[in-house]
This record gives sequence, C-alpha cells and structure tokens, in this order.
Amino acid sequence: MRILVTGGAGFIGSHTSDRLLALGHDVVILDALTPPVHRNGRPQYLSPGADFFQGDVRNRDLLTNLLRRVDAVYHFAAYQDYLPEFSRFSDVNVVSTALLYEIIVVERLDLARIVVASSQSAMGEGLYRCPADGEQTPGMRPETALAAGRWDIPCPECGGALEMLTTPERISNPQNAYGMSKLAEEMVAINLGRRYGIPTVALRYSIVQGPRQSVYNAYSGACRIFCLSYLLGTAPTLYEDGGAIRDYVNIEDVVDANIIALTDDRAAGRVFNVGGGAAVTTREFSDIVMRHYGSDQPSLVTGEYRFGDTRHILSDIGALRSLGWEPRHTPADSVAAYAAWLKGMEGLDDVLAQANARMRALGVVRKAGT
Repeated sequence: MRILVTGGAGFIGSHTSDRLLALGHDVVILDALTPPVHRNGRPQYLSPGADFFQGDVRNRDLLTNLLRRVDAVYHFAAYQDYLPEFSRFSDVNVVSTALLYEIIVVERLDLARIVVASSQSAMGEGLYRCPADGEQTPGMRPETALAAGRWDIPCPECGGALEMLTTPERISNPQNAYGMSKLAEEMVAINLGRRYGIPTVALRYSIVQGPRQSVYNAYSGACRIFCLSYLLGTAPTLYEDGGAIRDYVNIEDVVDANIIALTDDRAAGRVFNVGGGAAVTTREFSDIVMRHYGSDQPSLVTGEYRFGDTRHILSDIGALRSLGWEPRHTPADSVAAYAAWLKGMEGLDDVLAQANARMRALGVVRKAGT
C-alpha cells in the first residue's frame, strides 16, 4: 500500500514510517517541522526511502493532493505542550482530523484504513473504586488540595480512600486541554468513519518512551527529564511525592500496535488503549534511570507539582491483547534505548533549565505551601 503518515517526522510517526517501509509499503510523510520539537529542521533519522512534504496538515490543497495518492493514513500530527493555548489544541488536533474526513468524503476517496493517534489523557483521572460507593470517575484535583500537598483523590461521594483500577476505553473524562482535544479528535474520527464507511481506528497511547523523543519539548515527559538529569550529573526532581502512577510503553510495542490497527479488520471502528501493562510510580521510573547511569543520587521531592497533571492512570490493554498484541519491552529497555540515542548529542547542557524556567514562568510548575 501507499500510506500517508502525518506528523511522520516525529517520534511515533518516524518509527512507524520505518516499519512500514521495512514491510514493503510506500510511505508519504507530511510534517510541519514545528519547533520546539524540530528545533533543527528535518531530522537526520528520517528515512530517505519515504517521500517527504513539509507543510501544515490543515492546508486543504496540500492535504487533498496527498490523500488522492494514498491507500491509507496514519494521522499523528498533533499539538502537545503545557502552554495555555487552548484554541490551538483544538485547531491542530480536532480541525485537522475533521478536514481529513471532509476531503475523503468530498473527493469520494476509497481508503483502506485511517489510524488516528489519541491519548491516555482522554481518560483523565481514570477509573477508581470506593469500598462504599462503587466505581468512581473523579474530576480534576482542586488547586487548594494541590497547594496544600494533598495529592491523592478522595471519593467524590463519601470522601473516603479510593482504589485505582485499570481504566478501559469506555472511560472518557479528560482533565486538560490536550486530553479534551484528543477525545474530540477520536470522536470525530470514529463517528465520521462509521457514518461514511471509512475504516477507522483510534489508539489511546499511554506514555510512549524510546529514541527520537524530542529533548526540546517540555511535554515529552519522564524519560527525557530523568535521562538528561543523570546524564548531566544531577538528580531529577519528582513532582508531588514521587508516588504518581503511570504506565510506560516502548516505542517498538507502539509500532506493533499501529501495524495491527492497519491490517486487522477486527480493529476497524474501535478505540484501543496502548499501554505498558504495569503500574510504575515516577520514583520507580527515576530509579530505573539512576541505575542505568550508575548514579548514587536518588531523585528529589521538593513539593513541586505540575498544574493539570493527573494523579494516577493505568490503561486496561485487554482489548488490544485480544487481537494478539502484547507489550514486549520493559521501562528499563526504553531507558536504555533512549540513553543510547542521547549519547554524544551536543547542546544538551541548558535544555532542562530552559524548559523548567519556561514552565515556572507560565505557572505550570508550582509548589505546595506557597
């Protein structure tokens, strides 16, 4: 097949493009190469075997011309950041998806599959159980609680302790602008796909880790922060108390899921979680990085937190497992691969300091008790 990959110069997009090429497909990449992710323009890792077009996925004429040439689409182009640019999240993530389907319908294009990148953030704080009041899907934590250092979420009904459950795809409860845009994007894709007979799959990725994850994007998360810290000889700071739970999934496992979404007809019309299958606290993840670098400096807890973060989230990956997919790599594998990619990279000395200063100036990073 000839396949369009929007955002194909990015982290997930480039790895997926490489796999598609290896499987014998023709690949067309569309990417705007927007900073800070692509600070230095077209990345060197981009395969010369793909046809590359630089441009905005919201450019109707460009997107139309590319869609006329292909048999399937991976739609990875997205806006991710902590900036309070709420309209931009919807403009890039939702409008581009609506435009994609609009062109397909207007042009009467016959596409075999569209795979849309959604996010675990569409589920917000996820699913919990209260011993007294049963299943709960709590809302966002109030700023008053965070400022007082009360990190865990009480039951919305009785105020008692909650037990975190794995969160299935039926839960949609986003808490921030990015998560809301991703839920809207997958709704546009799945519903328009059903209405107009366009086979569509939406994949809710949890925290994807591995090489090519931008060192310049403050959004890109724990692996970047912890690896850069230990590489530069400093101990990283853990937000909250270091006990926040996430699930981390390796990029190679994500690409496996992407290929299943393209080729397995049972996937069409559905939303799937793509996660690592294990609950890992941020402290545990930091310790994995510390051991990899042979450091004896444990991470620090300073009472800082990121405004808008969820407390715990662990994706239920049973639906994707039923299609034969399984996460095969551990967080330690992801750390090793990312660290190897960072080795020898120049210009890293000020990356963390600049990102931290920017997030503090925007009020994203705050401190309890102040």
